[in-house]
Amino acid sequence: MRTRLTELLNIKYPILQGAMAWVSEANLAAAVSNAGGAGIIATGGRNLTWVKEQIDLARSLTDKPFGVNVVLMDRNKEEIIDLLCEEKVSFVTLGAGNPVPYFEKLKKAGIKVIPVVPSIRLAKRVEDNGADALIIEGMEAGGHIGKITTLSLMTQVIPEVKIPVVAAGGFADGRGLAAALVMGASGIQMGTRFYASKECIAHINAKNAIVNAQDTDTVITGYMSDHLIRGIKNKMTDKYIQLEKENAPYEELHNLRVGTSRKAPIDGDADWGLVQAGQSLSVIKSIETCEDIINDIIKGAREAINNLKP
Repeated sequence: MRTRLTELLNIKYPILQGAMAWVSEANLAAAVSNAGGAGIIATGGRNLTWVKEQIDLARSLTDKPFGVNVVLMDRNKEEIIDLLCEEKVSFVTLGAGNPVPYFEKLKKAGIKVIPVVPSIRLAKRVEDNGADALIIEGMEAGGHIGKITTLSLMTQVIPEVKIPVVAAGGFADGRGLAAALVMGASGIQMGTRFYASKECIAHINAKNAIVNAQDTDTVITGYMSDHLIRGIKNKMTDKYIQLEKENAPYEELHNLRVGTSRKAPIDGDADWGLVQAGQSLSVIKSIETCEDIINDIIKGAREAINNLKP
């Protein structure tokens, strides 16, 4: 399945694996790349030594292209970007800040630059400044989210830019990929579906929370602080939302949520940790290999597209 994204990144299928904190590391990224997509190592909250180790490990596990995500609010972002330039990774995705100042350095190193943008205005800005592609992520996604849906972003952003667009947020099966392609996207980015994969290092409790979840089981915390995070409803989210309704002090809310992104996938505490997952949960019925996940999605997308024919 060839698209402008597969041609840009030299991959077989137009599927990126989302950058998930404490989840997206070398084993998962390499497995996705080996299966024909493009894996991504998430550097958020990680130190330079860890990032270098993960790049080396990924290269020992795959000879296919993979990328690295940089969180631009992290204090060590400059050092990480310098490392990525030295390592000459295939591509870099950037979010949670202004990516433009880093384009020149990354592109001089021969690295494809793919920023995450939330609006038409920023999409045009990164295109004008040399981005190779861009990612639009709707609020259906897991983890940190904005306030616009994936469908609305595709409807409004895709016609306004000429570079390839990757749609993210709520994708978990082949029909979603087909829909994105019909809308004009060049591919999709998925996180939650790969979270529940055999190669993912996350604790089995966190994976099972995804597999066992119903369609209405995600909630958003952080409305009061305008710091929205989507995850699976549990004891922690119930307590957090209750405190928000009671106008609890920011410090109390912060202390309740801090460290929860690690507590679920690493420690296995799916009650008081946060399993950051998107809204498309009911189609995730089992923990599969990344190869089986991608093959099923490509098969489903082709069937959906063929069903459109008269």
